[in-house]
Amino acid sequence: MKFLLGAATSAHQVEGNNVNSDCWAMENMRYSSFAEKSGIAADHYNRFEEDIKLMKSAGLNAYRFSIEWARVEPEEGVFSDSEIGHYEEVLKSCISNGIEPIVTLHHFSSPKWLIALGGWEEEKTAEYFARYCKFVVEKLSGYLNYVCTINEANMGVLIAAVARDFEKSNLQIGLNLEELKSRAKEAAKENSEVFKTPNPQVFLSARTAKGDSVIMLAHTKAKAAIKSVAPHICVGLTLSLHDIQVYGNENDGKAEELWKEEFSHYIPYIKDDDFIGVQNYTRTVLGEAPEKFPLTQAGYENYPQALENVIKTVYKELKIPVIVTENGIATLNDDERCDFIDRALQGVKNCIESGIPVLGYCHWSLLDNFEWQKGYSVNFGLVGVNRKTLKRLPKKSLFRLGKYTI
Repeated sequence: MKFLLGAATSAHQVEGNNVNSDCWAMENMRYSSFAEKSGIAADHYNRFEEDIKLMKSAGLNAYRFSIEWARVEPEEGVFSDSEIGHYEEVLKSCISNGIEPIVTLHHFSSPKWLIALGGWEEEKTAEYFARYCKFVVEKLSGYLNYVCTINEANMGVLIAAVARDFEKSNLQIGLNLEELKSRAKEAAKENSEVFKTPNPQVFLSARTAKGDSVIMLAHTKAKAAIKSVAPHICVGLTLSLHDIQVYGNENDGKAEELWKEEFSHYIPYIKDDDFIGVQNYTRTVLGEAPEKFPLTQAGYENYPQALENVIKTVYKELKIPVIVTENGIATLNDDERCDFIDRALQGVKNCIESGIPVLGYCHWSLLDNFEWQKGYSVNFGLVGVNRKTLKRLPKKSLFRLGKYTI
């Protein structure tokens, strides 16, 4: 089987005008914690053909992207044939250009109506999600071999940990946490107006143990729904994982506790999945590391060596195939990105040579995009996007990635 070498995006971050989602609603609130609005984003919704052809021209053979639940089911129980038709066209474009689609069915943004019904702390959400997944797969299964149910299923748990220990946070997502703490009373009132609750449980809310179980239930039910329609599809989820390193006497079981929270406690729910999506950007250091590395635009260390370590640690505990569904660097220096790619992919090669079934690597991100609450202030893309004209500006790193053979 060919190695899947590609790039990744998420719908809300690149498509633009995702007007029925909770993220769109939050961006446009008076007391928003978002630095700016997503707006047209990269207009990938209308320019997907151009973007897919860019990947082909560079030699990539895989594209991980998400289907936006809020587009497909803009109202509870009301599914849009035109929107599912749009994603069918995206899939057709992938296939015709020799690109294997890896589809994610939930990547952080949710329908606004779902949040009004309790969101990701409400058990019924698992049923709603499975129904949506079944609808998508019934319509599109002929184009699909790989599906990720939920992107970074552990993110709410990590956000809860940040809330407990803010100063030591090392979160692999663009959140403006300082702003989250301000204007709380005004925001609660506006939330009640927009979401019918002062404390909306969006996917990126700090998650309780109950909410964590809801996420796993949603994955389990979605997987069953997908397999009932198309048993040939390989199904997994993705997790945000750090390379946890201990120096000195700082451990006291902390490393094991962190790893259990990020990964190990999910094993009973995902041990029978067809693959695990590994998403890694950096390391977490306990104690004083002998060497420090430069920080990226996102504020964490430029440490591509972390990926190899994480893959090996994951596979030691969970003997199922691995797809690297996200790995990248936020930087304006594309030479730095090229070096990151070289080091990360050498780590992937090392894992494969050691016998680990790594099926693919998808770099984050194809495009400079809307990085959630940090807006357009950080640059992960292999392709730049002129914010005024939306012209695509392919970087050297796109072609550096495409030249690899694994």
